[in-house]
Amino acid sequence: MIIQPASSLKGTLSIPGDKSISHRSIMFGSIAEGETRIYNFLMGDDCLSTIRCFRQLGIHIEMCPDSILVQGKGLHGLSKSDTILDCGNSGTTTRLISGILAGQSFTSTLTGDASIQKRPMNRIMVPLKAMNAHIEGKDDSYCPLTITPSTLTGINYASPVASAQVKSCILLAGLYADSPVTVSEPSISRDHTERMLKAFGAKIETEGKCVTVHPNSHLTGREVIVPGDISSAAFFMVAGLIVPNSKLTLKNVGINPTRRGLLDALLEMGGRITCLNERELCGEPVCDMIVESSHLKGITISGDIIPTMIDEIPAFAVAALFAEGTTTVKDAKELRVKESNRIDTMTNELTKMGAHITPQEDGLIIEGGYPLQGAKLESYDDHRIAMSLAVASLMASSPSEIENSECVRISYPHFFEHLKEVSMYD
Repeated sequence: MIIQPASSLKGTLSIPGDKSISHRSIMFGSIAEGETRIYNFLMGDDCLSTIRCFRQLGIHIEMCPDSILVQGKGLHGLSKSDTILDCGNSGTTTRLISGILAGQSFTSTLTGDASIQKRPMNRIMVPLKAMNAHIEGKDDSYCPLTITPSTLTGINYASPVASAQVKSCILLAGLYADSPVTVSEPSISRDHTERMLKAFGAKIETEGKCVTVHPNSHLTGREVIVPGDISSAAFFMVAGLIVPNSKLTLKNVGINPTRRGLLDALLEMGGRITCLNERELCGEPVCDMIVESSHLKGITISGDIIPTMIDEIPAFAVAALFAEGTTTVKDAKELRVKESNRIDTMTNELTKMGAHITPQEDGLIIEGGYPLQGAKLESYDDHRIAMSLAVASLMASSPSEIENSECVRISYPHFFEHLKEVSMYD
């Protein structure tokens, strides 16, 4: 994909459905009883992997013109798959479905693409084994994973990392345990699982950084309207701030408190972002955003805000390139075990463009104000890296080429069409 520098960005975009919520709507609809109808489902590769896996497990999932219809069979209604479950590039599918499969009466094996097979799974295997789950992986902690039947026991698990995938895996396994399961985190990670499980009828209690799920909950199918994904809106939030004379309207953006870290960080930098028409969809807060060109100033982000914007840090790094002064990202070591090592990949690729960026073990130091030139860039098959580089390329002095850009299909299939739609050129 070749990206031309833009003189301004103008227009209105409807943000595609939230990836995290789309995954969960299929999973929870499958283990609920009765029909679940899902609107604004994200038809990205990752979410389609979740659909494929649950179809293999015997769930009827119908693609309707305006929605997805899931015929749920209850907590114990899944069937043994005839083949290995392929989670594709989706870490969410891999980790969350492991919690569900740990409670089934049949053996399952799941794997994913080359990237998934390099991502550590011990962070879910350790707590699942503490619950008496029988789960084994290649070289102890990598896919393929094989899960065999066992009687799950309740635990009180203090997670060493703030990770929604880890927390959700344990809570889902807790639905099948013999007593309540409690998960505590060092910081609060995104809470879509808690919100949606409660909406489906599970007994969930949240107190501070602790969440408790009670077993044998009766889940009932329901209608789900998926908000727009703030992780997808992030690229246009940043683009609208850094490209001169820009004004973008972003419709239907989810602003869950556990996900709005990027919005808060950009506002702290001086970004002109206005939230209008705030409302709730199925328990999730949503708004429309107006984003306008801004004079940004460097800041430091660390601590509790990091889990609320971990997927948006590549986009945030691009904003920092155009901020006055130095921007520092700390406490973000989790970036090293995403689809790529995002600390190193962002450093490598933005440096090619002339950025002054220094990698740290747990983050980045970014010096703003240096002009960028076009370059031949690599996505590392990481969708968020590809889109972040595309946004940076809008402000380069010449066109940039992004190799393996098709990986954006994972979370935002129409990203490049939307980017072209709002880009103005001299």
